[in-house]
Amino acid sequence: MTDEAAETRAEAAAQAAAEPVEPAGPVPLGVVRTPTGHAGVDAHLARLADADHLGADGHVEVYEDVHRGLREALTALDAPPLPGPYENRS
Repeated sequence: MTDEAAETRAEAAAQAAAEPVEPAGPVPLGVVRTPTGHAGVDAHLARLADADHLGADGHVEVYEDVHRGLREALTALDAPPLPGPYENRS
């Protein structure tokens, strides 16, 4: 390698180091979401994709919203069934 080539590389490296480095934008993780067959649960899980387009500081809101929705779906499974229109006959 010639002295001139080494000097050119050193100058390019110094210039690159002097330029401000911007943080990379959000990048989707590409996590596959398998449908559960329960429309309400699937809708909440699909909402997780919204976090792919947000910075890390926006993830908490999405995760909390999804967690709340999934918890409500589980709670609804424990609720007693409502009587049908003809189940109260005397």
